[in-house]
Amino acid sequence: MSETTHDGGVALGAAPSPDEGLTAAELAAKYGLSVSGARPALMEYVRQLWGRRHFILAFSQAKLTAQYSQAKLGQLWQVATPLLNAAVYYFIFGVLLKASRGLDRSTYIPFLVTGVFVFTFTQSSVMAGVRAISGNLGLVRALHFPRASLPISFALQQLQQLLFSMIVVFVVTIAFGSYPGLSWLLIVPALVLQFMFNTGLAMILARMGAKTPDLAQLMPFILRTWMYASGVMFSISGMLAGKPEWFIRLMQANPAAVYMDLIRFALIDGYGASHLPPHVWALALFWAVAVFAGGFVYFWKAEERYGRG
Repeated sequence: MSETTHDGGVALGAAPSPDEGLTAAELAAKYGLSVSGARPALMEYVRQLWGRRHFILAFSQAKLTAQYSQAKLGQLWQVATPLLNAAVYYFIFGVLLKASRGLDRSTYIPFLVTGVFVFTFTQSSVMAGVRAISGNLGLVRALHFPRASLPISFALQQLQQLLFSMIVVFVVTIAFGSYPGLSWLLIVPALVLQFMFNTGLAMILARMGAKTPDLAQLMPFILRTWMYASGVMFSISGMLAGKPEWFIRLMQANPAAVYMDLIRFALIDGYGASHLPPHVWALALFWAVAVFAGGFVYFWKAEERYGRG
């Protein structure tokens, strides 16, 4: 391009830019730019999570260590808290309200302790999930990583805490006459399925809690209601004896009750198959896969919105 100067000479002008006239979106596409924090495809998201597996494990361990760092008894509270809860529930429900109907004392005490510890695993995972994003906004806004790492890490933290606490469950169970046998191996698949269920639920509530932080104040009431409906302190089949069969089966199909009863069945000699709903393993698998897969997709769909606004 040229133009005439004031003295009659010819000056050469700059050539037009090849990008002239392109919109911002067209420029981004031309030079391979993408939106910062945009949600990746689902399989790419899974690949990114797998790449952060060491971070997820290390973060969960650090949180577990720090949880009771200010208490003099330290991590002993991981065991003491649910054990004290079990003692209170035994006095109220076992002694005063006679909720042990259908179970003798040697069965009811390990039944109660197992229920408290196993339900606490789900309860703690849910509460940690609600705050996974809203309680870690500094980390979410400062670093780029798949946000599902946080609820998964918190659920893993609670699994590690439960595994540590299971020592007490084993001691109580043995003290009341139920000794280790092949059935104890069933604890492993039951806990794996419960962990999947808890993780899915934590991801669902992490997304909801990121948008509505006040949900964390409501959850204790919901969880308390869930606990009373799940047979933590009583046998559902024993307490509801005489009620319609369909109602008993519906209550037993509650996922919290399913996982508690599977572990009780594995551990306690006096807790037989008659206390379990039909197709209990199919129910456990269904709840685990459905909630984990649904929770994962539900959380992933809002990936680009976490930490904004």
